[in-house]
Amino acid sequence: MINTLMPRKIMNIKTAAALLFFQLVIVSCQKEEKKTAVTETKTTIDSVKTTKTEEKIDYTNFNIFSLSIISSTEKDSDMDIFISVSDIYKGEQPIPVAILKNQKQMTYEELQHFELDAPSRKKLLDGIHLTENDSLYIYEYGSNKLQKMAVSKLKAVAYLSPYSDSEDLDPDSYMMGFQVATHQKTTDYDRYNNAIAYFGNKNPFVENKMKAVKWQKANADISKKYFSPSKLAPGKSYQAQYENMTYYLQDYLEEGNTVERKLAVINDHKEKIAEKTFSLAGSDGGEFLPLYGIDADEANIFQFTGHLFKGKPAVIFGFIAQSFGCPSISFLDKKEKDFPINCDNRH
Repeated sequence: MINTLMPRKIMNIKTAAALLFFQLVIVSCQKEEKKTAVTETKTTIDSVKTTKTEEKIDYTNFNIFSLSIISSTEKDSDMDIFISVSDIYKGEQPIPVAILKNQKQMTYEELQHFELDAPSRKKLLDGIHLTENDSLYIYEYGSNKLQKMAVSKLKAVAYLSPYSDSEDLDPDSYMMGFQVATHQKTTDYDRYNNAIAYFGNKNPFVENKMKAVKWQKANADISKKYFSPSKLAPGKSYQAQYENMTYYLQDYLEEGNTVERKLAVINDHKEKIAEKTFSLAGSDGGEFLPLYGIDADEANIFQFTGHLFKGKPAVIFGFIAQSFGCPSISFLDKKEKDFPINCDNRH
């Protein structure tokens, strides 16, 4: 809804309003033409510890998804929860033949949202390499709640993208995926802002090891102590704690505006075990998300850290709100590539 890895995404199908998408919430094939620059993490041999588990997860061709919150009525308090898989589907979207054949005779309301017929459902499953025996795992990392749903019990549906031209609809005008819930009220659908989803035959998520990053102001001398010199002017400094690690965050300014943030992770031996840079350079409309504890309260938490994936190092995410493309989850280990969150953020 990755809060979101994540920006919140609320779409009013009736009025074709713009997406409001969260973070996180959680990390996949990015579709933006101009990408927000993120440098490679640097680590020492003494790296962030990895969670231990006997269950091994195959992370080859691994995909995670945000959850979209969609209104198909005029009431914004009545929402559907939907996961689009269009980002990873190859080829033309599997719209039922009857829809394409009869769309000229259908009302706009009828074209906005519909369930896929059996042949289209099978084509969708085959295209993303899923079977009816697989499961959907939704992990609400903000509240440590895990849901497991059988794919066979989920409706395969299509929602018209709010960016589609209503006068000239084709299969690519639709977001294709699975309906998780319908007619959710505000108190129910808010939970999906800080959640990510995965389809497969094993649960990849570590439970109860994530926490919000609560920042506080740090001494200005950390800029010289933990970060290499920059052509940009140093701004404010912050710090936070997770287990045996201290996180330091440094703002860098250009013409008085924060255009870059650097993160350094220090262990209890005062050694720098990870460093990462988040930059707005080259981004189109991207912006830094508020920092919890500094300029955001408990109702607006974006940065999360901890052990999220089985057999993987700790993660951190939630620094930049993407205008184009989807956010990513970063590992505190240079050997691990970011996990992009599939969010179907088309314009």
